[in-house]
Amino acid sequence: MGNCCSDVAGGQSAIDGSSRGFPTDGPNEAVDSFLKSRGYHGLFSQIELSLSASNLRDRDVLSKSDPMGVICTRGRDGSLRELGRTEVVLNSLNPKWITKQIIAYHFEEVQTLVFRVYDVDTQFHGLEVKMLKLDEQQFLGEATCTLSEIVTKSNRSLTLDLLRREDSTRSTRPKNYGQLTVRAEESVSSKTTTELILRCLDLESKDLFSKSDPFLLISKTVDSGIPIPVYKTEVLKNDLSPTWKPVCLSIQQVGSKETPLIIECFNFNSNGKHDLLGKVQKSLAELEKLHSYGKGEHLSLPAAVGNNHHNKILKGQLFVDKFSESVQHTFLDYLSGGCELNFMVAIDFTASNGNPRLPDSLHYIDLSGRPNAYQKAILEVGEVLQFYDSDKRFPAWGFGARPIDGPVSHCFNLNGSSNYSEVEGIQGIMTAYTSALSNVSLAGPTLFGPVISAASLMASQALANNQHKYFVLLIITDGVITDLQETKDALVNASDLPLSILIVGVGGADFKEMEVLDGDKGERLESTTGRVASRDIVQFIPFRDVQSGEISVVQSLLAELPSQFLTYMRSRDIHPYS
Repeated sequence: MGNCCSDVAGGQSAIDGSSRGFPTDGPNEAVDSFLKSRGYHGLFSQIELSLSASNLRDRDVLSKSDPMGVICTRGRDGSLRELGRTEVVLNSLNPKWITKQIIAYHFEEVQTLVFRVYDVDTQFHGLEVKMLKLDEQQFLGEATCTLSEIVTKSNRSLTLDLLRREDSTRSTRPKNYGQLTVRAEESVSSKTTTELILRCLDLESKDLFSKSDPFLLISKTVDSGIPIPVYKTEVLKNDLSPTWKPVCLSIQQVGSKETPLIIECFNFNSNGKHDLLGKVQKSLAELEKLHSYGKGEHLSLPAAVGNNHHNKILKGQLFVDKFSESVQHTFLDYLSGGCELNFMVAIDFTASNGNPRLPDSLHYIDLSGRPNAYQKAILEVGEVLQFYDSDKRFPAWGFGARPIDGPVSHCFNLNGSSNYSEVEGIQGIMTAYTSALSNVSLAGPTLFGPVISAASLMASQALANNQHKYFVLLIITDGVITDLQETKDALVNASDLPLSILIVGVGGADFKEMEVLDGDKGERLESTTGRVASRDIVQFIPFRDVQSGEISVVQSLLAELPSQFLTYMRSRDIHPYS
């Protein structure tokens, strides 16, 4: 137990010192909503947290404290949920705990962690740590941070001051009760990636006047027997013998090479009711054998004859044309290598929002402090992205308004400056937005092209200067754009840049035309010159679709961002800085 520090010679020991933990190309909106209904919520990584402390307060009379660490998460409502506990280190004010805590890192969430340190009384040393009642132990201090604050550090290590709960509520400077250091390591399984090229032969045609439009949905089976989607392919139109673009699955996503995977082939329908063309159940290990033998596996469909249920074997087959394994750089590798996400925002000030002075306006500022839809979108997206931008200076623009004594502008600085667009922090965006409402006249029309071009210019300048940055533009709008083709042109040009664009539609407008910007139906955007976007960089969602559901607007918008980021980095062979 050499990792468990003690100042007592020969007495280095720990209690319960186990190391166990406690418990893709081109998105398609109809497919995505189908996936979310079946439990798919973007990529995540398994993180292993290690704790150590220094200069703890000594609470014992005849010896040093016997500290134990407790890790909790804090929900949006302030409630705490315990994740796990370390072992107890005897006789130490500078413990290095062995027990590690495994937690799933979700980029699209603000994951607030609370760490508490207790001195375990001698009379409880014979108990398992999970049986200890915390209110019977002496509280030594606590520290709070977000998981994103840890993983964005170059060494994935963060040292925090331990405070007492009663001190943190006082206006005076709280006393220091030692330091807690949290280290994060990404699970190797998050980095081990399997690349597959899947092909089908002799699929059934489900469409009346054309061939089927197939896509694959890959799900893993869990203990409950419920399939959890982990990957979807693009939709291929009018093809009964499709070969999809390479499928990349991390071992962490699927569980293990022996985990059963259900590969379902669907015929795409724009109404979201996709026809099942057939399915195969194989593990990665079995798919590897299919590839090595060069054989196909027949698809099947569930069939019922009387009271008997069986699978009907179909003519169609699934082939594995490529199977390879590699260790790839992950999203977190780039973050700890110093890559930053730079947040930008553009707000719609067109007249269709209504008079800001009237309560029925989308821009109405409620004196009670209740945020309007624009403010809520800024806050929810900004509170996630702010941790990935070191200087927290955010470019903020407005469009579709007439500044005082000026013509209508489709890209003006929200802070009123003619020289620079940046504001300080998320609160700076909120202040500039409120101020702009008093200093501009709402006008129109709704044009996206100018703000996308402004964001693209910043991204291209960073690229030219070899800066390790990726830009995220949030556009909040109440209406359908009137410069659709110009916007497509701007997006096609931006697809070659380190840039993603999040669009939130607020209000009651029909946003159907906007969905084409989100790579709907698997189609890439095309410019007036015939150039096709190199990748999909847009995520669009109507705010009303998510504000009352379980999936927040942030999660819906941001879940795809790490995939877009990695697609850009890997396609250009950009590696993280070591």
